[in-house]
Amino acid sequence: MPFAGHAGAEVASSGFVYTADEYGNSVSRIDLASGRVEIVPVKVTPHNVQFVPGIDRVLAVGSPLQEDASQGHAEAENSNGGGHGGGDGHGDSGASGALIVLDPASLASGPASTIEVGSHPAHVIADHSGKSAFVSNSGDDTVTVVDLAKGLTVREIGTGDYPHGLRMSPDGSTIYVANVEDGTVSVIDTVSLEETDRIEVGKAPVQVGFTPDGSRVYVSLRDENKVAVIDTATLQVTARIDVGRSPIQMHATPDGKFVYVANQGSETEPDDTVSVIDVAGGSVVETITTGKGAHGVTVSDDGAHVFVSNIVDGTVSEISVASQSVVRTHEVGEGPNGITFQAQ
Repeated sequence: MPFAGHAGAEVASSGFVYTADEYGNSVSRIDLASGRVEIVPVKVTPHNVQFVPGIDRVLAVGSPLQEDASQGHAEAENSNGGGHGGGDGHGDSGASGALIVLDPASLASGPASTIEVGSHPAHVIADHSGKSAFVSNSGDDTVTVVDLAKGLTVREIGTGDYPHGLRMSPDGSTIYVANVEDGTVSVIDTVSLEETDRIEVGKAPVQVGFTPDGSRVYVSLRDENKVAVIDTATLQVTARIDVGRSPIQMHATPDGKFVYVANQGSETEPDDTVSVIDVAGGSVVETITTGKGAHGVTVSDDGAHVFVSNIVDGTVSEISVASQSVVRTHEVGEGPNGITFQAQ
């Protein structure tokens, strides 16, 4: 079914897409206008990456490389389909992780700064101003708050068991964190920097995603092949939507009409699909074939394109929202995990 509001000629994509290449210990940047891909080695096993418009920087998090251990990390991570809980191969328990800050203008020069965070950092986000970053530490059951201007950790916030994906509400007032091992989502107040609520959602929540109006949060339930929907006014789960096998990341379109969910599957049977949820109808209206191990999801600012990292194939699928199909495939570094978009 055509998506309302996206009919007409295909819109050419522009801007940049970055991936955290966890198995290759690199960050890739795709120039969407030219199709050129730049792969930059980093001294971490990057699990997630985030562009911050407020300061024009790219943030990436991961565990520092150990001598003679980088390939072992990749193998352990891949052995359980992406390393989201259950002994994921992130390294020794308690070892500190790193947040690296990259300048897009001098990407090849490597990190402009490196900041120590908690154990097994999974995801990173920043507030709208770019003053503070928030890192989920799966090994510590915490979220680290970082002052980006000073390059210092300023707070550790307790969460549920094995915090992984996290997102900030559109109004900047709260952060929702998916806790993989105890089946909950933590709600953090960004003023008090405290966990104010913990919501039971289902088995193995991996990532969360807000609708643009902030009224709903979608939560991928990896071990149920479902997505839970939280009403942010009541903090109650109002629906569970069937998707593909082992859903990982998801992202809403800027118009709030659709949520794209990447279905990774398992190591032995990787999935290669994205489920498209109609927000108003509360069900999947399209299933799009991507590369193997569909994992991360980001959306262009104009809402015309969705980008999906395929962790098994080492590619990024570029999806046209107008045609509901993959229009380009970009080869990136090995094991692309997290993904983020930067407007031109």
